[in-house]
Amino acid sequence: QEHLVQSGGGLVEAGGSLTLSCKVSRMISSTFNPATISWYRQAPGKQREMVAQITSTRDTNYADSVKDRFTVSRDNARKIAYLQMNSLKPEDTGVYYCSIVDYGGLDYWGQGTQVTVSS
Repeated sequence: QEHLVQSGGGLVEAGGSLTLSCKVSRMISSTFNPATISWYRQAPGKQREMVAQITSTRDTNYADSVKDRFTVSRDNARKIAYLQMNSLKPEDTGVYYCSIVDYGGLDYWGQGTQVTVSS
């Protein structure tokens, strides 16, 4: 069973938008309190890279390649994280993963979701 459940993703034309979400599963929700939330992507044949991060104080950090196009956010009450992706480019294609570290240091990953941007 997944500790983090991802949704969103899919196929979109260049210039389009997608929103990914990452929800803490009910199985661990009562004890897992997200601190730092990160989004990673892995393009075909490339290493996984971090694209966005939001801390417990809502400070954000973005990879240069997605700055001003992607927005990371969080809903602490519902324990959901979002990655809003605008002005998508073919080079944004890849499998996107969320990673959440809680205040106790536990680190869980989502199952990954495919994002494909056609030119």
